[in-house]
Amino acid sequence: MELKNIMKYSVLAGGKRFRPILTYTVASLYDSEITKVDSSACAIELIHIYSLIHDDLPAMDDDDIRHSQPANHKVFGEAQAILAGDGLQALAFSIISSDPLVDADIKIKLINLLSISSYAMAEGQSIDLSVVSKKVDLNILKQMHQKKTGALLNCCIKFGAILNHASEADLSILDFFANHIGLAYQIQDDVLDVTTSDKVLGKRQNSDSIKNKPSYPSIIGLDESIKTYENLYQSSLDELPKLSVQSESLRSLTKRLMNRAF
Repeated sequence: MELKNIMKYSVLAGGKRFRPILTYTVASLYDSEITKVDSSACAIELIHIYSLIHDDLPAMDDDDIRHSQPANHKVFGEAQAILAGDGLQALAFSIISSDPLVDADIKIKLINLLSISSYAMAEGQSIDLSVVSKKVDLNILKQMHQKKTGALLNCCIKFGAILNHASEADLSILDFFANHIGLAYQIQDDVLDVTTSDKVLGKRQNSDSIKNKPSYPSIIGLDESIKTYENLYQSSLDELPKLSVQSESLRSLTKRLMNRAF
């Protein structure tokens, strides 16, 4: 089978598409031409999918189900899954660099941010692998989450602003917003891993505890974890009125995230 079909297997499998939706939502605050956002939104999702393919490998998290179907390596083998992830990562940068609708100076900013965020994501996964079966404090867990999950969320939020030449003040506000929802999103994932069924999650329930991976619920308990991520979401919402543009659509999306079931 051709590599592109192995890549498509995971890209078209479904999922929340939350990251590109964030990019589109932030861009819409500035009345952006939507076609200028397409390449950035696609690139973000391709980087995310590549990370999931690699995370599921036996050498990483060793998961066999993703988006309610067999993980990529279970269908095509580990070597082809690695190549599919490599291909998606390269394709993400190619899509942005070849977009005729985006100015060259903006492309450089987008590609720079995406590369920094992708590296941070890899760092987060490295920390994740290093703490299996170990007792860690919340500072280590927070650092891991902010890199593994938060970095790419920060990137997709800032993409929408950079595409529209947003001010440094707005970028700073969105940075605060992104850092808070990035951590909230991952703590919420830790909670859902415990409380939600395989069928709803689209992957194995209790996968963290089965693998002896530290999580917020395992350290501070379920109720305190829920309070923590709810407070983080609320802090991010409290920051939005400071933007120079109306932010109701981003506020609405954030509230939907707070109440997600998977």
